[in-house]
Amino acid sequence: MRGGDGRGSSVVSRRVLLAAGGAVLLTSTAAAVAADARAHDPGTRPRPAPNVAADRAGGTSGPRASTSSGPGEARAPASRPARQHSAPAQERSASARQHQGSARSATRAPRPQPRLPYGEPMTTVEDGPKVVALTIDDGPSPMYTPQILRILHRYGVIASFSMVGRNAATYPGVAREVVAAGHMIVNHTWNHYNLGYMSAAGVWDEIAQGTDAIHAATGERPGMFRAPYGVWPPAVFSYCAQAGLTPLAWSVDPRDWSRPGVRAIVRTIVSDTRTGSVILEHDGGGNRSQTVAALKLWLPRLLDAGYRFTTP
Repeated sequence: MRGGDGRGSSVVSRRVLLAAGGAVLLTSTAAAVAADARAHDPGTRPRPAPNVAADRAGGTSGPRASTSSGPGEARAPASRPARQHSAPAQERSASARQHQGSARSATRAPRPQPRLPYGEPMTTVEDGPKVVALTIDDGPSPMYTPQILRILHRYGVIASFSMVGRNAATYPGVAREVVAAGHMIVNHTWNHYNLGYMSAAGVWDEIAQGTDAIHAATGERPGMFRAPYGVWPPAVFSYCAQAGLTPLAWSVDPRDWSRPGVRAIVRTIVSDTRTGSVILEHDGGGNRSQTVAALKLWLPRLLDAGYRFTTP
């Protein structure tokens, strides 16, 4: 280094600055990598589980609990079974496909349903003139579900049963009867809580627990989800989009859960049903004797009027 011209000290200063800049760059890069790892941590988002092969194939002993209640009725908390996540499948049992050929049901293959805007549940079906869907919520119930199954069998009608996970775990035999009869199963959460009052993590857990319990009881993985009370917070749609579940609502509500009387239930369904209607009824959550009695009346009336039934 030459003395007196200052060039040597200038070179040293530049080297110091370059070294400091490199340290800052490395620190920023490390921070970005750490943030990215946290963002993709499975513990920070819903986890649709591993492999179907790892799941339980048979029934499970669930918490002893009464059937889930309808809107306005109290529910006692229940202990939950161990989580077993797995990706939901869009499969139907062979008996379900055979049952769809029934004379009183829509006989041709269902038409492709339109893609729904994100954040909007399905409220109608599109499968031709006078084709409608019957959905039955809050079961399975050891008292009312078998009665409804017998009525549907008598008229050759298929329906969709929105099952509460803890009820499926408590009455797995009844849940299997529904599947064996060829009906579709819909996830209706584990506890039937109002999801509008829950955190996103709580919402995800309710839906995942419901899927696990229904699969353990029936061997079927629901491809659709119905929110209790028709409350649809954003967390529901984000989970359904990730888990491959189609959100399902309804368009005809006789409010049978409130026990308005058999005549009122029949009148509402007969007067409000149109082509594409999704009818809401209940087999669980309380005394459903009015629902059963009304079903014996309005179902043959709609059939005589030319209506056919399909699943969403």
